[in-house]
Amino acid sequence: MKILHLSTSDIEGGAARAAYRLHQGLQTIGVESQMLVRAKSSVDTTVIAEKTVITKLGPPLGGLPLQLYSDRDRTSFSPQWFPDALAPKVAQLNPDVINLHWVCNGYLQIETLAKLNKPLVWILHDMWAFTGGCHYSEECDRYTSSCSACPQLKSQRNWDLSSWVWQRKARAWKNLNLTIVSPSIWLAECAKSSALFKDLRVEVIPHGLDLEKYKPIERQVARELLHLPQNKQLVLFGAQSGATSDKRKGFHLLQSALQHLSERGCQDNIELVVVGASRSENPVDPSFKTHYLGRFHDDISLALVYSAADVMVVPSMQEAFGQTASESLACGTPVVVFGATGLKDIVDHQQNGYLAQPFEIEDLAQGIAWVLEDKERYQKLCDRARKKAEKEFALELQAYRYLSLYTEIQEKSRPSSCQRLYEFTQP
Repeated sequence: MKILHLSTSDIEGGAARAAYRLHQGLQTIGVESQMLVRAKSSVDTTVIAEKTVITKLGPPLGGLPLQLYSDRDRTSFSPQWFPDALAPKVAQLNPDVINLHWVCNGYLQIETLAKLNKPLVWILHDMWAFTGGCHYSEECDRYTSSCSACPQLKSQRNWDLSSWVWQRKARAWKNLNLTIVSPSIWLAECAKSSALFKDLRVEVIPHGLDLEKYKPIERQVARELLHLPQNKQLVLFGAQSGATSDKRKGFHLLQSALQHLSERGCQDNIELVVVGASRSENPVDPSFKTHYLGRFHDDISLALVYSAADVMVVPSMQEAFGQTASESLACGTPVVVFGATGLKDIVDHQQNGYLAQPFEIEDLAQGIAWVLEDKERYQKLCDRARKKAEKEFALELQAYRYLSLYTEIQEKSRPSSCQRLYEFTQP
């Protein structure tokens, strides 16, 4: 069986890393897997970069329609109108199943899916596939009927960019051989409630990771290598570059929670560690001393960071899954999150972390304190964190789940023996 993954990037960004991990996992269990990407950062020869002129023009020109909405929110919004050159390349590679991942930033035109002529599996990394262009809907549920008057565009018109994008999807994807896979129950429920995907098969398969790379490292050693203090309790916040200013990632909520802890006299024992951002990106002055580690690009360094922390806090308001949380658990570090969206699937309340009431600052602060305050209980949290990762997030387990799905889809897509006989006997 030949699997082809379509992804904007191979390892740059959380969605790309999830796609690449699946690609590696499939290869580990003997499946022939390739990736076709616009932006290649790895040296993996099984990752193919699409290098046509059209592909290069996609990112700068793809966002042109957004210029009509000067007052819009500065959140991600993808019209995906610019043409691409993917269909001929896919035909040349001739996979049995095409696995779609995050395909925005001018990489894949909406209408291209109907030209691929192969069974499609689409792994959702956010909500874009079933909305009128936004990647997270926030409080809006227009995608359950059809998008228009988009709040993120600050539009009051029924016929706007969101409605145009939604209508294009509805027309182009009407008869696709398409199966949806969500990494979390929350995102699967959103997809099932959407007007675009309500009649499609939607499966839930959590993202996997290499548990030989993401594993506990002795805390003293990790802190020494990262030049972090040995005698403090370290609270970790980690996300992609710029996430300290991304409201959805909830850094402002963490700051408020730390203020609550400060009022309880905890600032002398607790310090904050931020990975994925530098001080210059979004200067902050919380009550706690803050260590900015910048960005890390490899799994081993990230495992070192997770192992150095006493607790990981992922205060996101919406999250398709939350790989930083699963990575932290794999390294034996408990995680505190709000009990909402995709993170609910990762953290088990008071078993390997803490699920705070959405989006109550005081309970988030209480969760951090609860994890740290009892040494004997803390060690049990750490042990159960690793066991949760081994049970649910092992890369081979994810790969076998997808192989089973691919096999089932391929079998259903093959013509019956009667149909093949009819085609053979026709002049």
